[in-house]
Order: sequence, then C-alpha cells, then structure tokens
Amino acid sequence: MNYETVIGLEVHVHLKTKSKMFCGCSTEFGGEPNTNICPVCTGQPGVLPVLNGKAVEFAVLTGLATGCKIAPHSIFARKNYFYPDLPKNYQISQYELPLCVKGFLEVKTEKKTRKIGITRIHLEEDAGKLLHAIGSQELAYTLVDYNRTGIPLLEIVSEPEIFSPDEAYQYLTNLKAILRYLGVSDCDMEKGSLRCDANISLRPAGENKLGVKVELKNMNSFKAIREALNYEIERQTEALNSKEAIVQETRLWDDKSGSTESMRSKEQAHDYRYFPEPDLVPIEVDDKFLSEIKRSLVELPDARKKRFVEKFNLSEYDADVLTSDKSIADYFEKSVNAVNEPKLISNWITTELLGKLNAEGKEITSSPVSSENLAEMIGLVSNGTISGKIAKTVFEQMYNTGKNASVIVKEQGLVQISDDKEIERFVDEVISENQKSVADYKSGKQQAISALVGGVMKKSKGKANPKLVNDILKKKLG
Repeated sequence: MNYETVIGLEVHVHLKTKSKMFCGCSTEFGGEPNTNICPVCTGQPGVLPVLNGKAVEFAVLTGLATGCKIAPHSIFARKNYFYPDLPKNYQISQYELPLCVKGFLEVKTEKKTRKIGITRIHLEEDAGKLLHAIGSQELAYTLVDYNRTGIPLLEIVSEPEIFSPDEAYQYLTNLKAILRYLGVSDCDMEKGSLRCDANISLRPAGENKLGVKVELKNMNSFKAIREALNYEIERQTEALNSKEAIVQETRLWDDKSGSTESMRSKEQAHDYRYFPEPDLVPIEVDDKFLSEIKRSLVELPDARKKRFVEKFNLSEYDADVLTSDKSIADYFEKSVNAVNEPKLISNWITTELLGKLNAEGKEITSSPVSSENLAEMIGLVSNGTISGKIAKTVFEQMYNTGKNASVIVKEQGLVQISDDKEIERFVDEVISENQKSVADYKSGKQQAISALVGGVMKKSKGKANPKLVNDILKKKLG
C-alpha cells in the first residue's frame, strides 16, 4: 500500500534576553553549573514570578513576522509534571490562550512553494539540564545544573501540513533565518538555543484521517532531523505493511546507529493537569504596543532576496546564499556601498570567503577580512591595479594576516603590468619560444592562443594585464 507522510514540528527557541523569564538571573551560556540561579528559578517556597517584558516583545515580533494573529488577551498556565531538572514540579507555559495563533511559513522545494500553517506561538520557561555520569553501576550518578531553568522559551508549533523530510528541513531553515533576522535568538543548536521535536504519522494515500503519531526527540541538527524522519518513515511503513499497530510514543534518535528507539508512551494534554497560573496577571496587548513592535520589524529574508535579485541583478541561487543569514546579507551590502561591483562581490563572498569560513566552522561576523577590505581589493581588480589571478593571492594573505589589500600589494610589488611595451616584450619572447602554438593558431585552432597567454602570464609572474596580453598577441599573430 502507498502511504502519505504527515509531519508536525514543535520548535523551542531560547529568546535572546539578558535575564530569565520570571526573575533577574542572567541567561549567559557557559557559566559554572548552578551559578545563574535564585530562589525564584529554583522554585523555593514563598517566591513570586515577575514577567520579562522583553520576552513578550520578542514573541509578538516573531508572531508578526510569521503572519500570526496577536491575541489581545492571553494567560499563562501551570503544566504539571515531575522531572529532576524541574524544581517547581511544574512549568509555567501557555495553553488555552497563547499569544500568537494562525500564522504560516512558506517553504520552497524542488517541486513547488507551499504555505505551512503555524498553529500557535507561545511563551514558557525552560527546564534545567541533567548530566549523567557514565561508569560502573556502583558509581553511576546524575548531576543537575539549574542555570538553564527559567530561560525564556518560545514554542512554535506547526500544523500537521509537512509532507516530507525535505519540507521539514526547509521549514526549519527558513524559520531559523527569520528568527536570526529579527534578533530574537541566536538559534545555536549546539548550545541548545534551538531544539525541535517532530511528530510523524503515516496514512494511506488519499485518506484525510491522520494516522497514529510518533514523537521524535534528541535530534541536534537539521540534518539529524531529516535523517530521523526518513528512518521513521521506513520503520512505520514496514510495520503497517506487516499489519503491526503503530504505538503512540516518544522515540529517541541515535546518531551513531542511525535509528530511533522507544523512550516512553506519549503523554496527552490532560496528563499535565493544566490550570491558569495564579501568580501572574494576564497579558494585554493594546494597539499602541502592537504599533511599536510593527515599527521594529526588519526586512525579512524572502523580501531581501527578491530585492537583491532585482536591484543587483543577482541569480536566485546567489541571492539565496547571501540572504540565508542576516550577517552575510549585511556584509554584502556594506561591500557594495563601498564599491559598486555587486556581481564580483557576490562571487568572492559565496565562493572564497564562505568557503574558508565554513571550513573553519566560523560565521561571517568572525571573518578576518572585513567588508571594507574585501571591497577595497575588488576595487583594485576593477581599476586594473591587480589582476583577478593576483587577487586570489592577495585575498589569501588578507585572510591569514588581516592586512589591507593595498598594503599587501605595495609590500609585495603585485601591481598589474599595463605598460604596452613591457607586455609586448614578453609576447615577443613567448612567440619566439612557442612556434608550434603559433602555427596552430594561424591554422585556425583558436584555443592555441591560451597556451601563449599562459606563457606571457608565467613570464610576468602573473602581473600582466590579461586583456592587453590577448589584444597584443592577436595583433602580432594577425
């Protein structure tokens, strides 16, 4: 039987606030365990939470950027469950009245562009982190770090409208780009700033009723999410074809084995015994507040990509790469403002610069070559001071030393030779030494001139102006 895959994603994002959701403790990552804590975030008796206003602003901003309706009235709820890293034995979240509802996100795959519905976006607090010691059974123990407890979380829940692992990958990629453009989160999965749970079910093709869903956890990259979903499709297909019942459960993804394994049966909403949080007043979003947030909206990735194509005459692919991250797009525009060579700048960023940065696991904000320095080097190519070939050498040294292009060119005498007489001397020597290539060219083999050009460039140590070399060679060879 043919089956249709149905996927829904629950994305949890750490908001980039300085303090936690309901107290003044720092949200800084990497501190010594249990140093960024207080009686509020560790759930001591008699304490009261105080809502972080910045977290509300970030949530509304994200809702507006994803086409959500912003609720004028929303409330917090207590989600009750026991876990060692949840000191209060409940989590403050939103349930019946979330802050943002009914949004969407566009995804573009090879086949078509589709809108994926966003059910809700709501605020909640994060739990702590368990550190399991690995050793003999006698020495096994678990440590708890509460630094993460109470950090503001934004939960973004999609509709079950994703029909393939590739669509899920694209949805997450687009969502991450929007969140980073807005500046609400760094979305660093290695730090746990962005986490995703995937709900997946299969149903016979053409049927509307959803199948039994399985929740997937423990996926630490978008690539792992795609692989886990592909594995689960195969597992569920095999089970259904064998007439086995799919169990509603939570399964963990194991990167090493490339498979999922059962963790626990999946909880239902009633298991959490939600009820309104009595210690927090409702959130009221008025028109004035909403107008202020709307004014802070930045140009989002899709709009910026369209502008790059139209204004700078870039290809869809190049514009897509340049706008995939706000820092890259900003770097590109700063370079273009310094020297009006958008296509050249695009080529240098997408190939040379990003190639080096990706190999070293760096982002463009850590680039040793600033946008101004790259623009200066491209300006030297455009005005004929250095050749494109020499530019590669200059760029390499700029990247390794942090020096300006003009300084490197001056120190190493790399200025392009554009003197006709000096180039003519090189051309005469090459013609004299390569009579076979000369004969081939004169007999109609146009490509033979490439060997002669290469000989001139070699004699000039790459400094000869390639256009002049070609012009003089053709003139002398008739």
